[in-house]
Amino acid sequence: MPHSKRARLHSLGFASALRETFREGYSRHDFLRDLVAGVTVGIIAIPLAMALAIASGVSPEYGLYTAIIAGFLIALSGGSRYSISGPTAAFVVILYPVTQAFGLAGLLVATLMAGMILVALAVARLGRLIEYIPESVTLGFTSGIAIVIAVLQLKDFFGLDVEASSEAFIERLIDLIAALPGLNLANTCVAALTLGILIVWPKLKLPIPGHLPAIILGALLAAVFIHMGWSVDTIGSRFSYELPDGQMGSGIPPFLPSFEWPWMRPGPNGEPLEWSWSTIRALLPAAFSIAMLGAIESLLCAVVLDGMSGRRHHANGELLGQGLGNLAAPFFGGITATAAIARSATNYKAGAKSPISSMIHALVVLAGLLVLAPMLSWLPMASMAALLVMVAWNMSEAPKVVALLKRAPKGDIIVLLTCLSLTVLFDMVLAISAGIVMASLLFMRDLAGMTRFNDITQQRKHVPNGVPEGWKVLKVSGPLFFAAAERVFDELAAYIQDQQGVVLYMDGVPLLDAGGLHGFERFTVFCEKNNIHVITQTCNSSR
Repeated sequence: MPHSKRARLHSLGFASALRETFREGYSRHDFLRDLVAGVTVGIIAIPLAMALAIASGVSPEYGLYTAIIAGFLIALSGGSRYSISGPTAAFVVILYPVTQAFGLAGLLVATLMAGMILVALAVARLGRLIEYIPESVTLGFTSGIAIVIAVLQLKDFFGLDVEASSEAFIERLIDLIAALPGLNLANTCVAALTLGILIVWPKLKLPIPGHLPAIILGALLAAVFIHMGWSVDTIGSRFSYELPDGQMGSGIPPFLPSFEWPWMRPGPNGEPLEWSWSTIRALLPAAFSIAMLGAIESLLCAVVLDGMSGRRHHANGELLGQGLGNLAAPFFGGITATAAIARSATNYKAGAKSPISSMIHALVVLAGLLVLAPMLSWLPMASMAALLVMVAWNMSEAPKVVALLKRAPKGDIIVLLTCLSLTVLFDMVLAISAGIVMASLLFMRDLAGMTRFNDITQQRKHVPNGVPEGWKVLKVSGPLFFAAAERVFDELAAYIQDQQGVVLYMDGVPLLDAGGLHGFERFTVFCEKNNIHVITQTCNSSR
């Protein structure tokens, strides 16, 4: 088993999860279970994909294209058996600013670049990346993202007439609060009904996902308001597309996604993206952020599914699949995709047996695009906002955050609050970087505190024959690395400065780095100057 686990962590193979499924045997019964799970998650994914595309600053159909193209390819080529990939809420805080600055073309090019980075991470066998992200950092930035997403939905939730005049969170929040007296009552009622159903529905323990009845009832209420002469924003009133004959249609185009070079899509001024070194340099930080978050989110999702299913994912294979999916999707209008924890958990709970359920989910979204496009245009924007508010709440993992704040050490609490604050006020990359650095420094501080010495001169178990007058026998325990060595050897020097000699038992030192060696050399120099003899004793030898 340990060898198998190591192989999964370090090996790289195309379609590793799918090939493993067929090696173990795949029956007709397994396919039927995958079919049910795929249809279930596909129904959930249609409104979510549209809502997340809108939140990212693009038309809703691009979210559907993402679920179709990337969702299918990642399932085919990846290393996680139950993961469902598509647009996710975590990316909104990265994608929205890119869309505002560079248009759809810039967003697609950034996604393409991120796909290349993900493939490079897979080839470099960095699938163990998730093991080095502390939980306090993960909870901090995901909770921060959830807060930002929820605030971004206030405009459509309440039907506010306000422009997103600033990217700064505080200024945007102030603008939204100032516009609250002018809320649209009809939009607010539709959003409240949708959110209420989403909250209550899981308590009914019904097999139908709550997203579907919430959206349908929200749309019915919106239709009633529209019939009464009230103004309610819908996907059809907000978005439009061009028909093959040149006429304009409203809502979502009922067409298959077409191939087009990503940089030829509309840019910041509606024109194709202008290629230049400055453009690439401007998009590279966003692409790196997308790749890092995509890797963390996908591997975290795979770990969660491992815990639920008792199986193990292929970490590098999953990174490869995510990379290939994000490389291909932009050529068909698909935006950034990664594994979605909530949809993936639903997929497993619905009885999925293999990645085929995720491929079926993509086909269900495709069928929804071709068949249901006219009806999807009636979905109210307020319901989309309510759906994302619920996604944000689930993403925040508030119970885990509260538990950590109550029981965790002070250092972990500081890291969590720092990551949360930096994510909300600045950006996620800064938050993760600062969180990992802080967590590492706090860990080194705690580890250094474990390194100490004890005087065992009088302990006959360790010194059965005693030592001459003026000698000490000291046992050093703990890692002697750069953060601990100077303190420990300074304390040793002060402790033996009046002695003739000292025996140092070093068998309790598991690590001696360059900093520790330098500290030891300084200690021996001190002893020579003060005519103190030094004998070191390890488990096998003395010097």
